[in-house]
Amino acid sequence: MQAARSVLASLRSGRALASHQAPVIGVRFSSSAASPRSAIVTGAAEGIGRAIAIRLAQDGFDVCVNDLQHKSSMADDVAKEIKSMGRNAFVAYGDVSKRPDVDALVKASVKELGPLNVMVANAGIAQVKAGMEMSDEDMRRMCDVNIFGVVNCTVASANQFIEQGQGGKIINAASIVAFKPFLNLPIYSASKAAVRSLTHSFAMELAHHKITVNAYAPGVVKSSMWELIDEGMSQLNGLPKWENFQATEKLICLGRTSVPTDVSKAVSFLAGPDSDYMTGQTIIVDGGMIFS
Repeated sequence: MQAARSVLASLRSGRALASHQAPVIGVRFSSSAASPRSAIVTGAAEGIGRAIAIRLAQDGFDVCVNDLQHKSSMADDVAKEIKSMGRNAFVAYGDVSKRPDVDALVKASVKELGPLNVMVANAGIAQVKAGMEMSDEDMRRMCDVNIFGVVNCTVASANQFIEQGQGGKIINAASIVAFKPFLNLPIYSASKAAVRSLTHSFAMELAHHKITVNAYAPGVVKSSMWELIDEGMSQLNGLPKWENFQATEKLICLGRTSVPTDVSKAVSFLAGPDSDYMTGQTIIVDGGMIFS
Protein backbone atom coordinates (compact mmCIF):
# COMPACT_ATOMS: atom_id res chain seq x y z
CA MET A 1 0.00 0.00 0.00
CA GLN A 2 2.82 2.34 0.91
CA ALA A 3 4.59 1.55 -2.41
CA ALA A 4 1.40 2.29 -4.36
CA ARG A 5 1.02 5.60 -2.57
CA SER A 6 4.66 6.45 -3.39
CA VAL A 7 4.14 5.75 -7.11
CA LEU A 8 0.91 7.79 -7.13
CA ALA A 9 2.65 10.69 -5.42
CA SER A 10 5.48 10.59 -7.95
CA LEU A 11 3.07 10.65 -10.88
CA ARG A 12 1.13 13.54 -9.38
CA SER A 13 4.32 15.54 -8.91
CA GLY A 14 5.48 14.85 -12.49
CA ARG A 15 8.27 12.52 -11.37
CA ALA A 16 8.21 8.97 -12.77
CA LEU A 17 10.09 6.24 -10.92
CA ALA A 18 12.54 4.46 -13.18
CA SER A 19 10.96 1.07 -12.49
CA HIS A 20 7.54 2.38 -13.52
CA GLN A 21 8.47 4.39 -16.66
CA ALA A 22 6.51 3.51 -19.81
CA PRO A 23 7.88 3.80 -23.34
CA VAL A 24 7.04 6.99 -25.24
CA ILE A 25 4.74 6.09 -28.12
CA GLY A 26 5.03 7.74 -31.51
CA VAL A 27 8.49 9.30 -31.02
CA ARG A 28 11.36 8.08 -33.20
CA PHE A 29 14.84 8.75 -31.93
CA SER A 30 17.59 9.05 -34.52
CA SER A 31 20.49 6.65 -34.14
CA SER A 32 22.67 8.55 -36.61
CA ALA A 33 25.01 9.72 -33.88
CA ALA A 34 25.82 6.12 -32.94
CA SER A 35 25.46 4.42 -36.33
CA PRO A 36 27.59 5.27 -39.35
CA ARG A 37 25.81 6.84 -42.31
CA SER A 38 26.93 6.65 -45.91
CA ALA A 39 26.45 8.83 -48.96
CA ILE A 40 27.32 8.65 -52.63
CA VAL A 41 28.32 11.91 -54.33
CA THR A 42 28.63 11.77 -58.11
CA GLY A 43 30.95 14.17 -59.91
CA ALA A 44 32.82 14.58 -56.62
CA ALA A 45 36.39 15.02 -57.84
CA GLU A 46 36.22 18.80 -58.02
CA GLY A 47 34.09 21.91 -57.66
CA ILE A 48 30.68 21.64 -56.03
CA GLY A 49 30.85 17.85 -55.85
CA ARG A 50 34.11 17.96 -53.94
CA ALA A 51 32.72 20.52 -51.50
CA ILE A 52 29.61 18.40 -50.95
CA ALA A 53 31.61 15.23 -50.30
CA ILE A 54 33.82 16.97 -47.75
CA ARG A 55 30.88 18.69 -46.05
CA LEU A 56 28.97 15.41 -45.70
CA ALA A 57 32.07 13.85 -44.16
CA GLN A 58 32.15 16.73 -41.67
CA ASP A 59 28.50 15.91 -40.94
CA GLY A 60 29.44 12.33 -40.05
CA PHE A 61 28.91 10.50 -43.33
CA ASP A 62 31.22 7.96 -44.87
CA VAL A 63 31.44 8.91 -48.54
CA CYS A 64 31.68 7.13 -51.86
CA VAL A 65 33.48 9.58 -54.15
CA ASN A 66 32.37 9.06 -57.74
CA ASP A 67 33.73 10.55 -60.94
CA LEU A 68 35.20 9.57 -64.28
CA GLN A 69 38.46 7.64 -64.52
CA HIS A 70 40.43 10.53 -66.04
CA LYS A 71 39.82 12.53 -62.84
CA SER A 72 41.36 9.82 -60.67
CA SER A 73 44.05 12.04 -59.13
CA MET A 74 41.56 14.64 -57.94
CA ALA A 75 39.10 11.99 -56.75
CA ASP A 76 41.83 10.26 -54.76
CA ASP A 77 42.69 13.57 -53.09
CA VAL A 78 39.06 14.02 -52.00
CA ALA A 79 38.98 10.52 -50.50
CA LYS A 80 42.27 11.14 -48.69
CA GLU A 81 41.00 14.39 -47.22
CA ILE A 82 37.86 12.70 -45.97
CA LYS A 83 39.88 9.89 -44.37
CA SER A 84 42.09 12.47 -42.67
CA MET A 85 38.92 13.68 -40.94
CA GLY A 86 38.33 10.26 -39.43
CA ARG A 87 35.60 9.17 -41.85
CA ASN A 88 35.73 6.31 -44.32
CA ALA A 89 35.87 7.05 -48.04
CA PHE A 90 36.68 5.34 -51.29
CA VAL A 91 36.64 6.21 -54.98
CA ALA A 92 34.30 4.48 -57.44
CA TYR A 93 34.66 5.38 -61.10
CA GLY A 94 31.71 5.33 -63.45
CA ASP A 95 29.69 7.29 -66.00
CA VAL A 96 26.31 8.30 -64.56
CA SER A 97 24.78 8.32 -68.05
CA LYS A 98 25.17 4.52 -68.14
CA ARG A 99 22.72 2.56 -65.96
CA PRO A 100 25.07 -0.44 -65.44
CA ASP A 101 27.78 1.93 -64.16
CA VAL A 102 25.41 3.47 -61.64
CA ASP A 103 24.06 0.09 -60.50
CA ALA A 104 27.65 -1.05 -59.94
CA LEU A 105 28.42 2.22 -58.13
CA VAL A 106 25.62 1.67 -55.61
CA LYS A 107 26.62 -1.96 -55.04
CA ALA A 108 30.26 -0.98 -54.50
CA SER A 109 29.26 1.73 -52.01
CA VAL A 110 27.13 -0.67 -49.98
CA LYS A 111 29.89 -3.26 -49.99
CA GLU A 112 32.52 -0.78 -48.80
CA LEU A 113 30.52 1.53 -46.53
CA GLY A 114 27.40 -0.38 -45.51
CA PRO A 115 23.74 0.57 -46.01
CA LEU A 116 23.19 3.64 -48.17
CA ASN A 117 21.50 6.69 -46.66
CA VAL A 118 21.97 9.49 -49.19
CA MET A 119 22.46 9.74 -52.93
CA VAL A 120 23.69 13.09 -54.27
CA ALA A 121 23.28 13.13 -58.06
CA ASN A 122 25.68 16.01 -58.59
CA ALA A 123 27.42 15.11 -61.86
CA GLY A 124 26.60 17.38 -64.78
CA ILE A 125 28.02 19.10 -67.84
CA ALA A 126 27.42 22.43 -69.61
CA GLN A 127 28.06 23.88 -73.04
CA VAL A 128 27.77 27.45 -74.27
CA LYS A 129 26.30 27.46 -77.74
CA ALA A 130 23.28 29.00 -79.41
CA GLY A 131 20.41 26.59 -79.80
CA MET A 132 20.45 27.03 -83.58
CA GLU A 133 24.06 25.85 -83.67
CA MET A 134 23.88 22.78 -81.45
CA SER A 135 24.50 19.42 -83.06
CA ASP A 136 22.62 16.22 -82.31
CA GLU A 137 25.70 14.95 -80.51
CA ASP A 138 25.90 18.11 -78.34
CA MET A 139 22.29 17.77 -77.27
CA ARG A 140 22.38 14.03 -76.77
CA ARG A 141 25.43 14.12 -74.49
CA MET A 142 23.93 16.97 -72.42
CA CYS A 143 20.72 15.05 -71.89
CA ASP A 144 22.49 11.74 -71.29
CA VAL A 145 24.47 13.17 -68.37
CA ASN A 146 22.20 15.84 -66.92
CA ILE A 147 18.83 14.11 -67.33
CA PHE A 148 19.36 10.37 -67.66
CA GLY A 149 22.24 10.54 -65.19
CA VAL A 150 19.81 11.83 -62.56
CA VAL A 151 17.25 9.16 -63.49
CA ASN A 152 19.89 6.44 -63.25
CA CYS A 153 21.07 7.65 -59.83
CA THR A 154 17.49 7.95 -58.59
CA VAL A 155 16.41 4.47 -59.72
CA ALA A 156 19.57 2.70 -58.52
CA SER A 157 19.59 4.34 -55.10
CA ALA A 158 15.82 4.01 -54.67
CA ASN A 159 16.04 0.28 -55.35
CA GLN A 160 18.72 0.04 -52.68
CA PHE A 161 16.68 2.09 -50.19
CA ILE A 162 13.63 -0.10 -50.81
CA GLU A 163 15.68 -3.25 -50.29
CA GLN A 164 17.03 -1.85 -47.01
CA GLY A 165 13.53 -0.88 -45.90
CA GLN A 166 14.60 2.21 -43.97
CA GLY A 167 13.89 4.98 -46.46
CA GLY A 168 16.56 7.34 -47.76
CA LYS A 169 17.33 10.69 -49.32
CA ILE A 170 17.94 11.49 -52.98
CA ILE A 171 19.36 14.94 -53.75
CA ASN A 172 19.65 16.15 -57.34
CA ALA A 173 21.71 18.90 -58.93
CA ALA A 174 19.46 21.42 -60.65
CA SER A 175 20.41 25.06 -61.35
CA ILE A 176 18.87 28.50 -61.38
CA VAL A 177 18.44 27.99 -65.13
CA ALA A 178 15.75 25.46 -64.18
CA PHE A 179 13.72 28.55 -63.21
CA LYS A 180 15.03 31.09 -65.74
CA PRO A 181 17.07 30.00 -68.79
CA PHE A 182 20.33 31.78 -69.64
CA LEU A 183 21.16 33.05 -73.11
CA ASN A 184 23.32 30.60 -75.11
CA LEU A 185 22.69 27.79 -72.61
CA PRO A 186 19.48 26.43 -74.14
CA ILE A 187 19.93 22.67 -73.77
CA TYR A 188 21.72 22.98 -70.45
CA SER A 189 18.82 25.13 -69.18
CA ALA A 190 16.27 22.63 -70.50
CA SER A 191 18.13 19.72 -68.91
CA LYS A 192 18.09 21.39 -65.51
CA ALA A 193 14.39 22.19 -65.85
CA ALA A 194 13.96 18.47 -66.47
CA VAL A 195 15.84 17.71 -63.25
CA ARG A 196 13.47 19.94 -61.34
CA SER A 197 10.47 18.18 -62.90
CA LEU A 198 11.94 14.74 -62.23
CA THR A 199 12.46 15.75 -58.61
CA HIS A 200 8.73 16.49 -58.36
CA SER A 201 7.74 13.24 -60.05
CA PHE A 202 10.02 10.91 -58.11
CA ALA A 203 9.10 12.63 -54.84
CA MET A 204 5.49 11.57 -55.43
CA GLU A 205 6.41 8.10 -56.64
CA LEU A 206 8.79 7.20 -53.82
CA ALA A 207 7.14 8.87 -50.83
CA HIS A 208 5.37 5.70 -49.67
CA HIS A 209 8.81 4.07 -49.36
CA LYS A 210 9.86 6.89 -47.00
CA ILE A 211 12.29 8.15 -49.65
CA THR A 212 12.54 11.91 -50.05
CA VAL A 213 13.67 13.51 -53.31
CA ASN A 214 14.85 17.11 -53.34
CA ALA A 215 17.21 19.25 -55.42
CA TYR A 216 19.57 22.19 -55.08
CA ALA A 217 19.85 24.97 -57.65
CA PRO A 218 23.21 26.79 -57.60
CA GLY A 219 23.64 30.18 -59.18
CA VAL A 220 26.95 31.55 -60.44
CA VAL A 221 29.63 29.46 -58.73
CA LYS A 222 33.36 29.85 -59.14
CA SER A 223 34.13 26.39 -60.48
CA SER A 224 35.49 24.58 -63.53
CA MET A 225 32.00 24.50 -65.04
CA TRP A 226 31.63 28.26 -64.83
CA GLU A 227 35.14 28.66 -66.21
CA LEU A 228 33.93 26.73 -69.25
CA ILE A 229 30.78 28.87 -69.46
CA ASP A 230 32.83 32.05 -69.15
CA GLU A 231 35.19 30.97 -71.93
CA GLY A 232 32.25 30.13 -74.18
CA MET A 233 30.63 33.50 -73.56
CA SER A 234 33.94 35.25 -74.20
CA GLN A 235 34.13 33.64 -77.62
CA LEU A 236 30.67 34.98 -78.39
CA ASN A 237 30.97 38.54 -77.07
CA GLY A 238 34.73 39.13 -77.11
CA LEU A 239 35.07 40.04 -73.41
CA PRO A 240 38.30 38.97 -71.68
CA LYS A 241 38.26 35.80 -69.61
CA TRP A 242 36.37 36.08 -66.31
CA GLU A 243 34.71 39.39 -67.23
CA ASN A 244 31.44 37.63 -68.02
CA PHE A 245 31.67 35.81 -64.72
CA GLN A 246 32.40 38.97 -62.76
CA ALA A 247 29.62 40.89 -64.54
CA THR A 248 27.09 38.57 -62.91
CA GLU A 249 27.85 40.12 -59.51
CA LYS A 250 25.67 43.09 -60.49
CA LEU A 251 22.73 40.70 -60.75
CA ILE A 252 23.20 39.16 -57.29
CA CYS A 253 21.53 40.78 -54.28
CA LEU A 254 24.30 39.74 -51.89
CA GLY A 255 26.88 41.33 -54.17
CA ARG A 256 29.19 38.39 -54.78
CA THR A 257 29.39 35.24 -56.82
CA SER A 258 29.29 32.02 -54.82
CA VAL A 259 31.85 29.37 -54.00
CA PRO A 260 31.24 25.60 -53.82
CA THR A 261 30.92 25.62 -50.03
CA ASP A 262 27.88 27.91 -50.31
CA VAL A 263 26.12 25.10 -52.16
CA SER A 264 27.43 22.31 -49.93
CA LYS A 265 25.75 23.92 -46.92
CA ALA A 266 22.35 23.60 -48.58
CA VAL A 267 23.05 19.97 -49.48
CA SER A 268 24.09 19.34 -45.88
CA PHE A 269 20.64 20.50 -44.82
CA LEU A 270 18.90 18.31 -47.39
CA ALA A 271 20.97 15.29 -46.33
CA GLY A 272 20.34 15.82 -42.62
CA PRO A 273 17.37 15.19 -40.32
CA ASP A 274 16.13 18.80 -40.34
CA SER A 275 14.79 18.28 -43.87
CA ASP A 276 12.98 15.01 -43.12
CA TYR A 277 9.56 16.57 -43.82
CA MET A 278 10.61 18.06 -47.16
CA THR A 279 10.26 16.37 -50.52
CA GLY A 280 9.86 17.48 -54.11
CA GLN A 281 11.56 20.82 -53.44
CA THR A 282 14.32 22.60 -55.34
CA ILE A 283 16.28 24.98 -53.12
CA ILE A 284 17.84 27.95 -54.91
CA VAL A 285 21.33 28.87 -53.67
CA ASP A 286 22.26 31.90 -55.74
CA GLY A 287 22.73 34.87 -53.40
CA GLY A 288 19.51 36.43 -54.70
CA MET A 289 19.47 36.34 -58.50
CA ILE A 290 16.03 34.85 -59.03
CA PHE A 291 13.12 34.12 -56.71
CA SER A 292 10.60 31.31 -56.71
